[in-house]
Amino acid sequence: MNNIFQTTKKKILITLSAVGPGLFLIGYNIGTGSVTTMARAGAEYGMTLLWTVVLSCVFTYILMVAYGQVTLVSGKTALNNIKTKLKFGKFLALYIMAALITGELLALVGIMGIVADLVQEGIRLLTNGMIIGIEWIVPLLLLSLLILFWFGRYKLFEKILTFFVILMALCFVAVLFMVSPDLSSVVSGMVPSIPDEPGSFGLIAAMVGTTCSAAVFIIRSTVVTEKGWNITNLKDEKKDAFTSSFMMLLISGLIMAVSAGTLHILGLRVDNTLDLIGLFEPLGGKAATFLLIFGIVGAGLSTMFPIILIAPWLISDYRDKPRDIQSPIYRVLIVLGLLVASFSIFLEQSPTILVVFSMAFQAAILPAVALPVFLLLNREGVMKENKASLRMNIGLFVVIIFSLITTYFAIRGFL
Repeated sequence: MNNIFQTTKKKILITLSAVGPGLFLIGYNIGTGSVTTMARAGAEYGMTLLWTVVLSCVFTYILMVAYGQVTLVSGKTALNNIKTKLKFGKFLALYIMAALITGELLALVGIMGIVADLVQEGIRLLTNGMIIGIEWIVPLLLLSLLILFWFGRYKLFEKILTFFVILMALCFVAVLFMVSPDLSSVVSGMVPSIPDEPGSFGLIAAMVGTTCSAAVFIIRSTVVTEKGWNITNLKDEKKDAFTSSFMMLLISGLIMAVSAGTLHILGLRVDNTLDLIGLFEPLGGKAATFLLIFGIVGAGLSTMFPIILIAPWLISDYRDKPRDIQSPIYRVLIVLGLLVASFSIFLEQSPTILVVFSMAFQAAILPAVALPVFLLLNREGVMKENKASLRMNIGLFVVIIFSLITTYFAIRGFL
């Protein structure tokens, strides 16, 4: 029995180590805003917007493979390739870097606010009414993150994110069984549609932005490089991209199904994360509420790690410099990122608004990320004999069209 346990444990660890970059990006993509957005979509429209998530995950897989392949062949990360290999690439790379950092810092403030609210609510439920102020919770969370970043390295962050991703998935599976949604309503509601209602276009753009996120594909090349992979790991890279995309689809679909099978039937709306907690308490009891809080906090923390690293990573990517998380410039940028996160203490509106806006913003800049990788994959000077196949080119062409449509949805949502 012990030998079986050890063998199983070894296989699981080998599998997780093989898909490290994918798990890192799941941790980035599925955050508190994703949970709220998917739950809101399920509550308002049932499963009719599941097509958005399916298409987003398919196109996420294509772009992850594409960016990973360019990195494996060229040995260079995304922004550096765009800067040096494409005409006007320097200006495009600077635009992408500035847009991603701006959008992600806005998201960071919102995510920290949501996580702090959830921790506060968890303490209140656990102690039957004791309230600890956000102004105490946020500094404690920031101090914990600072210690981890100050002394940690990429492999440690990969392990932490793997833990949070598994915790998040298990929590949502447990909640699914505890609230027992009406599965017949879930299945019958899977007819695709585009609701003609105020706010629906913005919601669709946010759903795309949180799944097919522009930042994910730029960061993809960095985490593949951190893994030490080269062209011999092409199959590993594709398997990793598939695992990541499938897990995103599974978790996002799970959240939508729970909401569609319960809240949608009852005619209840979800406007922010605390609404979600309050609505599920009478359905699943305190146990389900605690699991939901653990799952969403895990999602939030797993998202904050890559967001805080995004500025130093993108700058290193653009300058083609080594990534040393313990170097002075990295530490300064990390501290600045944490200081930005502290602004969540002063938010007067729901932090969810900032997060959803940043996700729709990600969808709006997706074309600027999809087109360059198409050009790079077809450039012989970059890819040599590994240029894009006809199937990959067709896939990327469809992704570019999809990115333009979602940009239109994002603009409609902003207006």
